[in-house]
Amino acid sequence: MTTPFDEDPTKHKIGFLARLRSSFLTGIVVILPIALTIWLIWTLMGWVDGFVLPLVPQTIQPEEYIGINLRGVGLIIFLIFTVIVGWIAKGILGRSLIRFAESLVDRMPVVRSIYSGVKQIAETVFAQSERTFEKACLIEYPRRGIWAIGFISTNAKGEVAQTAATTSPLMSVFVPTTPNPTSGFLLFFPKDDVIELDMSVEDAAKLVISAGLVYPNPKDPSKPSED
Repeated sequence: MTTPFDEDPTKHKIGFLARLRSSFLTGIVVILPIALTIWLIWTLMGWVDGFVLPLVPQTIQPEEYIGINLRGVGLIIFLIFTVIVGWIAKGILGRSLIRFAESLVDRMPVVRSIYSGVKQIAETVFAQSERTFEKACLIEYPRRGIWAIGFISTNAKGEVAQTAATTSPLMSVFVPTTPNPTSGFLLFFPKDDVIELDMSVEDAAKLVISAGLVYPNPKDPSKPSED
C-alpha cells in the first residue's frame, strides 16, 4: 500500500532523462556553431598555406628554423603580400603597370573574358564593400497576392530606368532565396509597388535564413524612444 509520501522511481527516472536530454540539446546548440566556425577557419588557413607556402623559398620558411609546421603562416604571408600589392597599385607607377598589363590581357580573347568577369566580381564584393542594402521591403512576387521579402539596393538608373514605361520611378530590389540569402534575383519594381519595412536589413535576413521561424520583435509604439 502506497502513501502520498512515496515517490514513484519511474517518474523520477523519466524526469532525469528529460533534463539530461534538454541539457544535451542545449550543449549541441552552443558547441556546434563554435566548432563549425573553428573548423572553417582552420580549413581556410590550411588551404591558403597549401597554396602560398610552395611559392616561398624553402630557406626562408619558418619551418626551417623552428622545426614544426605552423598553420597560418601562409595566410599571414598572403595578407602582407596583398597589402603591399594594394599599396603599390595606388601609386602612379602601380596604376601604370596595371593599365599596361590590362592592355596585354585585352589582346587575348579567352583570357580577356575570364579576367574581366573575375575583376567585376572582385570590385563588386571588395572595392564597394561600404555600399549595402538600404532597407528591407515587401514586394508581390512571383505573382500578385504572394508576398516576398526583398532588399532595396538603389534606384534604377541609366537605360533600365529610361526604357521601362512605369508610372513611378523604378527601384532595384534583391529578392533572396531561403536558406541562402546570398543567392536570389535582381528585380526592378515601380516605387509604388514596394512596401518599405521598419525592420532592419539584418532582421529581414534572419527571417529569410530561418525560413520564417525567427521573427524580429515588433516595435511597441506606446513605448518612448530611447533617444
